[in-house]
Amino acid sequence: MLKSFRIAAPLSLLLLIAAARSQPTDPDTRAWWATTAALSGDAMQGRDTGSAAYERAAKIVAQRLAAAGLKPAGENGSYFQRVPMQELRVERATLSVGDRPLRFLYDIMANPFPGMPQRLDAPLAYRGYCAADTLGDVHGKVVICHGTHRAGLPSDAERVAAVKAGGAAALVTIADPGFTVEPPRWPFAYARTVWLQGSPPDTTGPVRFTLNADALGTMIAGSGRDAAALVAAGAAGTPLPSFDPPGRLHADFKLMQRPISAPNVLALLPGSDPALASQTIVLSAHLDGYGPGEPVNGDGLYNGTLDDAAYVALLIRLAERRAGAGFHRPVLFAAFTGEEKGLLGARWFVAHPTLPKADIAADINLDQLRPIFPLRLLTVHALGDTTLGEDARVVAGAMRIAVQPDPEPERNLLRRADQWPFLQAGIPATAFVFGYRPGTQSELVYRQWYRTGYHRPQDDLAQPIDWQAAADFNHFFYDLAARVADQKRAPAWKPDSALRPTRP
Repeated sequence: MLKSFRIAAPLSLLLLIAAARSQPTDPDTRAWWATTAALSGDAMQGRDTGSAAYERAAKIVAQRLAAAGLKPAGENGSYFQRVPMQELRVERATLSVGDRPLRFLYDIMANPFPGMPQRLDAPLAYRGYCAADTLGDVHGKVVICHGTHRAGLPSDAERVAAVKAGGAAALVTIADPGFTVEPPRWPFAYARTVWLQGSPPDTTGPVRFTLNADALGTMIAGSGRDAAALVAAGAAGTPLPSFDPPGRLHADFKLMQRPISAPNVLALLPGSDPALASQTIVLSAHLDGYGPGEPVNGDGLYNGTLDDAAYVALLIRLAERRAGAGFHRPVLFAAFTGEEKGLLGARWFVAHPTLPKADIAADINLDQLRPIFPLRLLTVHALGDTTLGEDARVVAGAMRIAVQPDPEPERNLLRRADQWPFLQAGIPATAFVFGYRPGTQSELVYRQWYRTGYHRPQDDLAQPIDWQAAADFNHFFYDLAARVADQKRAPAWKPDSALRPTRP
């Protein structure tokens, strides 16, 4: 049985229920959605990196790509590239300020790191935005800072550096409710850090927490300060005071570290033109999801249907459509692992490619796609940086879809998905987000999904889908892949790109 989808006003509940119960009408979209269901149904348990369920999903993807005639492009003649990782998780946490408890994952969460102390007992220091020149004495203290995204105020990296230089015991960052383009969502699914073998995270500096703004009153009780007023001022970017609340933060953790691994799935569709054999186009999406986590509305399984099973399914669908008929260039179909843990599978592949790195001409990545309202506008990442942007504009234009650069760069979406390791390596890459015009119903649907669906159990097969929008994007992708893989020119950087690698 499919899980129920719960969504709040202001959207029309009746319309959403009707959409959720409908099914695609055209055969191609039905086939795509059937594969999506196979990869993100409850039986697949959310495909968490390192889990048995992820391994099952990877085998399904490999089998489907093999059945479509693609060649193994992983290690040792297989379809798999094993990615070695380490996982550190908080198995249990108890936190309080004085006799006032803080619910872990609901009021506060911690980002564990190797060597992190498993017990903390320290006084508090509220320091507003935590600019380095306003901290004062914070040595050995738990410093509370507002996590603003506003220009002209300290960034996350600047807050961490300032608090670390001050010798603080911990940094508590208030998740900014004023960041409306991507509002904080509670509870967190779990507290876990995963990294590639040989590339451990920073093990120095203070313990780092994220605080639900609604719990600030618990932290600063007895200070005589109005927590709600401080949160409102912090969200608005107006001046904030500095003071030392009377309490102490007590924290006890049980941590567990273990090695894990999971495979990238890699399959090659050989090209038909020998002159283009050294210009492989990578088409990628991430196979991993969150898996079981903290329940939301009674549901504790984070299926990851649109993020990103549906777009691994789209890779499979393209391979099936092209069975026996390759493009001019070779095309590598890549289902990466560990994206939700820090783009780990893509980073590993770019650092350890299974074909010569010089032969990788481009990456077209599928993620951050939400076919939940009509597709009339498409955000194209790195639109003006490579010729892939021109290709996307031409294909979209033929479908009467407008394109735009990212209108919300403060969200940093370009660097949050698997195209980023390719761009860092100097390889042209792009990705897409469904766009909307401000003030439209599409914006309402988009914002609502980020509040109730993104990284939530409600991203499952029962959620409302705009089937025409899904079909439109799928055909955009088919046409874009064909254009990039078949045209005479290879993808290239634009000379004025700020992302373009500099060479000595």
